Amino acid sequence: MIVSPICEMLGIEYPIFQGGMAWIADGRLAAAVSNAGGLGIISAMNAGGEHLREQIKIARELTKKPFGVNIMLMSPHVEEVARIAAEEKVAVVTTGAGIPTKYMPLWKEAGIKVIPVAASVAAAKMMARAGADAVIAEGGESGGHIGELATMPLVPQVVDAVDIPVLAAGGIGDGRGVAAAFMLGAAGVQMGTRFLLAEECGVHKNYKDCVLKAIDVSTTATGRRFGGSTCRVIKNQFARDFLKLEYEPETTAEMIDRLGVGALRKAAIEGDTREGCVMAGQISGMLKQTQPAAQIIGEIVAEAENLLKGAAKWVR
Repeated sequence: MIVSPICEMLGIEYPIFQGGMAWIADGRLAAAVSNAGGLGIISAMNAGGEHLREQIKIARELTKKPFGVNIMLMSPHVEEVARIAAEEKVAVVTTGAGIPTKYMPLWKEAGIKVIPVAASVAAAKMMARAGADAVIAEGGESGGHIGELATMPLVPQVVDAVDIPVLAAGGIGDGRGVAAAFMLGAAGVQMGTRFLLAEECGVHKNYKDCVLKAIDVSTTATGRRFGGSTCRVIKNQFARDFLKLEYEPETTAEMIDRLGVGALRKAAIEGDTREGCVMAGQISGMLKQTQPAAQIIGEIVAEAENLLKGAAKWVR
């Protein structure tokens, strides 16, 4: 059995978080992951507060176990969803796109554990100083918005820099990745792409098919030219058009921002995987089947435990 301070902190069985994927991570998926022993997470994304409250209600109808909410700090609805998370007293808030200092007192007073995502050592240190309970060190192998550093060099540097538990994210999709994360000093992991193929994930079938058909070189990173909006996506017509426009001399950062508006929803909800944005991580090429969330977590934990128990074979 894997023993982790994350499990003790949150009252969960396994130190596995499901990523807060916009337009994808809803109450049904979060409940399924939490029921399987991990921590399910609902994405507040750029929707209003009533959407979040509805998804929290759905999750609570399906599970009695802890689950979390992911809040993007650059969302136009951040004030509203931050307040609703506190009112609903969810177990955990994870955050992205900034440092959640402003909302820490509100969430702490509600008894919420705050676990931000960091893509650099500097960001992780700021989050620790702000009062975060743990931090998710996310490497550039992840799907969606990413930083510059890969998971392998990022995680141990963050572990060395902060005195709170660190979860690893990016490029983790099976028990081997979990075992490797523990060897890097992490106390748990967050996975997004693997849960795209959970049977309880409501993302459009066409989106799932893109992940199932992916190989090792099927993803690319868009948005690097101007920084701050880099995304890992599966290569399709949208990605090719984006990359072409991105590096034309007359292109501005504002043009790039406009190009991405609505593109994820087009793929995830409408199923347009040609002109929509299919966010997924580099592990996509490893994934070959859809499974219930409980089976996904069960397989990953069993594999990780076997590997960790057998690690002594490398030492003489």
